[in-house]
Amino acid sequence: MIDLKIEQSWKRVLFDEFEKPYFVSLKKFLTQEGQNHTIYPKAEEIFAAFNNTPFENVKVVILGQDPYHGVNQAHGLAFSVNEGILHPPSLKNIFKELHEDIECHVPQSGNLTKWAKEGVFLLNTVLSVRANEANSHKNMGWEIFTDALIRVLNEQKENLVFILWGAPAAAKASLIDDKRHLILKAPHPSPLSSYRGFFGSKPFSKTNEYLSAHGLKPIDWCIE
Repeated sequence: MIDLKIEQSWKRVLFDEFEKPYFVSLKKFLTQEGQNHTIYPKAEEIFAAFNNTPFENVKVVILGQDPYHGVNQAHGLAFSVNEGILHPPSLKNIFKELHEDIECHVPQSGNLTKWAKEGVFLLNTVLSVRANEANSHKNMGWEIFTDALIRVLNEQKENLVFILWGAPAAAKASLIDDKRHLILKAPHPSPLSSYRGFFGSKPFSKTNEYLSAHGLKPIDWCIE
């Protein structure tokens, strides 16, 4: 069966989830998928968001839909791509908003590991995908897992910023107490929806204003 390695602090707070029947079934499904199809990201990178941002370090959650499904794009951090890979359209729009909002230079690299190390948990609602088939791992159990994960963050942390991009992410808002945390909802940054309110939503400056107001160190969003 596929081996999903996850950082110790997350293993501790999510221990019960890994024992539940839905998660056992999900692992079986991923094992079969991996035998018959190419899946992204690679098995050892499925939990990269967790392994780069331990539970105690999370300050911001950026929530997307599912991983990129092109060759060598996804590496386990939502919206991020491996070094040397062209920026997908959604990431181009994120960088455009980053520049407009807080004047960061648009970086050459689309790798967002720096954000993850700053405490930005780059999560998708679904953590895997079949090559060239968007949403192909929808309703296989990941949504149950990420719901549980968001409940844990909501209950065990305070003053987090949840940045929810797109309808699947926005649907998670009901799991978050907006008296304890800041919720920033916007359309998905893909070209299909970015002009319906993603551009001009100023998530980066709003996040840092909230963190500063609660005595927390702002995120250094500039990658270069």
